[in-house]
Amino acid sequence: MSNTVSTFMKQKQEHDKITMVTCYDYSMARLMDDAGMNILLVGDSLGQVMLGLPDTLSVTMEDMLHHTLAVSRGAGNAFVLGDMPFMSYQTSVYDAVVNAGRFMKEGRANGVKLEGGASVCPQIEAIVKASIPVCAHIGLTPQSVNAFGGYKVQGKSLAKAQQMLDDARAVEAAGASLVVLECVPARLAAVISEKISIPTIGIGAGAGCDGQVLVYQDMLAMFSDYTPKFVKHFADVGSIMKQAFADYAAEVKSGAFPAEEHTFAISDEIVAELK
Repeated sequence: MSNTVSTFMKQKQEHDKITMVTCYDYSMARLMDDAGMNILLVGDSLGQVMLGLPDTLSVTMEDMLHHTLAVSRGAGNAFVLGDMPFMSYQTSVYDAVVNAGRFMKEGRANGVKLEGGASVCPQIEAIVKASIPVCAHIGLTPQSVNAFGGYKVQGKSLAKAQQMLDDARAVEAAGASLVVLECVPARLAAVISEKISIPTIGIGAGAGCDGQVLVYQDMLAMFSDYTPKFVKHFADVGSIMKQAFADYAAEVKSGAFPAEEHTFAISDEIVAELK
């Protein structure tokens, strides 16, 4: 069964947790969809884990559309969510709608995600009016890393916690179908999840959210530049891959690979006739 904004609302109502993971290419999309993932987020985190950038700020619309289209080709039943990059929606409501539309037309996405609370509600309203589902993102918003002074937990004071709850209510009222809560104290995230009707997706926000998201390179121990506190390694795929590459290199150098079973035959007569 295909995943839609309607099925996500039903999951929240039935306390059936929503599963989201980042994805950036066709092959991984096929694997994740086969595993039954609800949402594949083509995150602007590709700037770090795919392009080797220090943050997400330099990621372009062209980068995002290239990867989103690849994911959409392999997604199957999973809902493909395109992450709107820095300055693709902050500049104006018009730009936000145009760029969200590009995700749908050129990237074949099912919806878009953008960062911010009440400040981006005009953009959310306009995108939703264009019949494009929106996932909001509050708490630690990586595109605002310079304004925050680093990657820090958000909402720890009464004023900040109330502002975050107000932002969650604002994006809900603006028409968002989902909201990501990043690096938020677990109890605050649970309160927000109870007080709004749309599903919350946590990342570093505790088990009280309606779903969870992780960067797949983090959960598979493939990205070793740093590991956030909220990440769990579900498999040490990074070590397995490095060993496989090393074994391949060693067998190539020794001549063990390719063996006879990996080759194609030709008759002795034909070889004898070669001049």
